[in-house]
Amino acid sequence: MSGSDARALSRSLLDLCRMRKLTIATAESCTGGLVAGALTDIPGSSDVIDRGFITYSNEAKRAMLGVKATTLATFGAVSKETATAMAIGALEKAGVDLAVSITGIAGPGGATPGKPVGLVHFAVAARDGRILHRECRFGAIGRSTVRQRSVVEALRMLMELARGPQAPAKPRREAASRLHPRGARSPRRSAAKRRRTPRA
Repeated sequence: MSGSDARALSRSLLDLCRMRKLTIATAESCTGGLVAGALTDIPGSSDVIDRGFITYSNEAKRAMLGVKATTLATFGAVSKETATAMAIGALEKAGVDLAVSITGIAGPGGATPGKPVGLVHFAVAARDGRILHRECRFGAIGRSTVRQRSVVEALRMLMELARGPQAPAKPRREAASRLHPRGARSPRRSAAKRRRTPRA
């Protein structure tokens, strides 16, 4: 993934959000503001981008985004639970329509048992209640590359939520006709017709 991928995605996302009148906030840990930077690098982004939170430390995650200390202690900073709490916190604090969060281990150090270098958790949250989480294991591909690929993934997830929920499928007409068949006569009406035959 290159910088041109992030730029193209940023343009597409901003155009879509502008059309749908959506606003965005970001909450970033391992990417240190790169997602917000990619978006605000595009002229005219101020009508979509509200703010970005760079919450590198656990204290920042608690103070700025309202992530609970018990969440961080139980699951760790790099986890589905923390990423989700970060996204929801950014959504609520900024009062926007969409928020994305990123927390991971870009390397070269920082790995722990079960959490290798290149592990990144993402979450996006929408005002309508939709939440999407994704875990990526990029591997030890270099700090800069992990961060670049994380930016692209975050932008893709924002695009997914910005497109909106899928419209519910319309009921099939055949099913509706089975429920309410046309021209069906009740047995009572049929019997009444038979009784009204003319007498000889």
